[in-house]
Amino acid sequence: MKKYFTHFESPLGTMLAIGTETAITDLHMVSGKYVPKLGDDWIDSPTLPVFLQLRTELDEYFERKRKTFDVALAPEGTAFQRAAWVALTKIPFGQTRSYGEQAASIGSPKAVRAIGAANGKNPIAIVVPCHRVIGANGTLTGYAGGLDKKEFLLKLEGIL
Repeated sequence: MKKYFTHFESPLGTMLAIGTETAITDLHMVSGKYVPKLGDDWIDSPTLPVFLQLRTELDEYFERKRKTFDVALAPEGTAFQRAAWVALTKIPFGQTRSYGEQAASIGSPKAVRAIGAANGKNPIAIVVPCHRVIGANGTLTGYAGGLDKKEFLLKLEGIL
């Protein structure tokens, strides 16, 4: 399957989107952790319809005109990671959950550390909103994009 990518600017800096012809597989802040290296055979395709839809939806999100995303997603991970990421998409805009609450929501209430690890490897920033997960005591804990970016996103959503 062919992989496509594009870079674009956002209020959080340069973003890297990766996907197929029909779905987003990755969205990273290039200044963050776990940013994949581009494959030699990947195609730079800023006008791919799925990337145009992603950029439109992100622009609307940053303008506070969008609270949910409709772009097709196809993140790659283990079954546990994918379950953790689906749970993230169910946290509404403007709300937070603790890692324990997220673990309980997928039927694994003791898997708090594993949830934290899965969230840290979330390949689709913002759209799969791991920034909405905070420590049980209300503190901002790890975020692959950087805690300053997590704080920005939570303020954008009116949480902080």
